[in-house]
Amino acid sequence: MKFQSPLTDAFRSDERRTEAALELSSVSYSYGPRKALDDVSFSIEPSRFTVLLGLNGAGKTTLFSLVSHLFSARTGRIRVFGQDIDRNSGPALRRLGIVFQARTLDLDLSIRQNLLYHAALHGIGTRIARQRIDELLHSVDMSDRLEEKVRGLSGGQVRRIEIIRALLHRPSLLLLDEATVGLDIKSRATILKDIRGLVERDNISVLWATHLIDEVGNADHILVLDKARLVADGTVADVLARTSTETINQAFSKLTGVTEVMVRGARP
Repeated sequence: MKFQSPLTDAFRSDERRTEAALELSSVSYSYGPRKALDDVSFSIEPSRFTVLLGLNGAGKTTLFSLVSHLFSARTGRIRVFGQDIDRNSGPALRRLGIVFQARTLDLDLSIRQNLLYHAALHGIGTRIARQRIDELLHSVDMSDRLEEKVRGLSGGQVRRIEIIRALLHRPSLLLLDEATVGLDIKSRATILKDIRGLVERDNISVLWATHLIDEVGNADHILVLDKARLVADGTVADVLARTSTETINQAFSKLTGVTEVMVRGARP
C-alpha cells in the first residue's frame, strides 16, 4: 500500500526551489520555569526525509506545536518555505500537513465525513475533495471502507486516514509526531515505507518525530533533541563520524547519556 499524494506537475516544480522547507533560528520555549526548547536552530531541505529523534520529554511535541502555530515562540523565528510562522501564518500554515501523536479523528463519524470536514476547513470544494479522497483511499486499499465509522478501524487504519487527511490540501511539508506509537511492527514498517515513498515520488518534505531508533534510515537527515537542546544535526554518516560510533543506537546513547535506547517500541 502506498499513499499517493494528488500533486500537479506545477506543484512538483515548486518544490525544487532552494529555500528551506523548515527553518528554526534560536527558538526557545518554556513552561513556567521548565525549558522545553533551548536555543534550537536547524533547517530542513526541500524533498527530504528528516527524523527528529528524542526521548519522551525531549521537546519534540513542543517543537511541533510551535511550527504548527499552536504555540508562539517566546524567542527566535520559524519559517516554512521562507514564510515567517508569526508574521505570515496563513501562507506558512497552508504549506503544512500535520499528524499529531494523539488521535484526532471523530470516532463516531465515517471516514468520508471526517475527510470532507477537514477539506471544508481548508476551503476545498466538495467535488475536488471527493476526487482527492477517492484517489488517496484507493492508494491504501481502503476505498471500500469510506462509509464506515472510524471507531471500527484498527490502529494502523486510523493512522492511514489521519495521514490521508493531512495530505488533502496538498501540503509541501508533512509533520508527523510519533505517528507509529502503539502500532504493531508490521503496521509501523508499512506506514514508514509509505511516507518515505511520498518523499521519493512527490517531492514532499517530511519531518518525522520518533523515540524509536529503528525508524532512522541510513539516508535520512537526523536531528537529535535531548533535554530541550539540539545535540546533533546532519546525515546519519555525519552523526556517526562526529560521535566516533558505528550505529545510530551507539551515537544516540553517547549524545544523550542513555545506555539502553528504544528499539521496536521497547522502553529504556
